[in-house]
Amino acid sequence: MNHRDAVGGLWDEIGELQLRFLVAQGLEPGHRLLDVGCGSFRAGVRLLRYLDPSHYFGLDANAGLIEAGLKHEVGPEGLLERLPRENLLVTALFEAHRFGVLFDVALAQSVFTHLTANQIRRCLVELPRAMKPGAVLWATFFECPEGLPEEQPLRHEPGGITTFLDQDPFHYREEDLRRIAAGLPWEITKIGAWGHPRDQRMLRLVRAG
Repeated sequence: MNHRDAVGGLWDEIGELQLRFLVAQGLEPGHRLLDVGCGSFRAGVRLLRYLDPSHYFGLDANAGLIEAGLKHEVGPEGLLERLPRENLLVTALFEAHRFGVLFDVALAQSVFTHLTANQIRRCLVELPRAMKPGAVLWATFFECPEGLPEEQPLRHEPGGITTFLDQDPFHYREEDLRRIAAGLPWEITKIGAWGHPRDQRMLRLVRAG
């Protein structure tokens, strides 16, 4: 499996979708952005062109994907000078505070879809330590709608992805995610559909001041 397939394919379609969405929601070149689960930079190569140099940061649990993305995507696009190596972090614990900066925006595209509830909780515990008051985390998830039994597999259209209560890829109800975030400094709004080709839904989480 190559580095594009490893992050789910649809490289151009989803990469462009993420950039367009963030810009439409107010992302500015001068913002510092954290790409949670940056992988091989499907969004990253586009965000690197848009953001001011050194304003894109990425973290991922898979060092091999980061290296493949640098070699096959960021480098050939002539973007390495805009991405210092210290702006990248290999971690499964979401320790964004280790960058030593405060972020204006964070993006977790197709991250919660692969995490257990406890792992999502870890993410939501860690990220506020590295985000400004009022900063926004945009996070996608596969939704199990009210009225459907959450313990049964759920097929999502478009895209044909089947999700599960207790195995990857996971689905959640909105109330599940609110419960996971309980007691943490987040104000949560469900955006819902945002044009994702595999029916992932969007959450807006504002870092409370």
